[in-house]
Amino acid sequence: MGNSKLEIVPQPVFQSLEEQALLTLLRTADRLERAVEHKIRPWGVTATQYNVLRILRGAHPGGLTCSAIGDRMITAEPDITRLLSRLKALKLVRQQRSREDRREVWTWISAAGLKLLAEMDAMIESAPAEVIGGLSAPELNELIRLLERAGDDQHATCDGQTATKNGQES
Repeated sequence: MGNSKLEIVPQPVFQSLEEQALLTLLRTADRLERAVEHKIRPWGVTATQYNVLRILRGAHPGGLTCSAIGDRMITAEPDITRLLSRLKALKLVRQQRSREDRREVWTWISAAGLKLLAEMDAMIESAPAEVIGGLSAPELNELIRLLERAGDDQHATCDGQTATKNGQES
């Protein structure tokens, strides 16, 4: 065997610039999501539960079906029914089966849910600046532009597949 330093060939960390960009984006998104979760934790809800409450507050005084809530979620939630059941157990939402279609369940934010969001509002308003406030306004605008461009022709279909705007599955 020869010199071990000569035998070790450094492997590239990334196979492509696209891979590096994607993995950096995913790692950063995870870190930012954990920072938001940490800020929300004192109120006893998760970021996903907060998102549902925010959606329902936006529909208030009306309610929404499970599928309408799912369509408005920031991230896809595979079991929206269980998520809503947990919020109902916390008395943050109320639900009622549709009289027209018994398969359909409508959900409304409760007074307790509205009160919780009102308590969280100041922290939620300050969180973005605390989490990504190190970027200047031009950097934030460029970040938004690039993220929108990267995801511009991608959208998730109902079955979880990714399709481009022209309808081709990828």
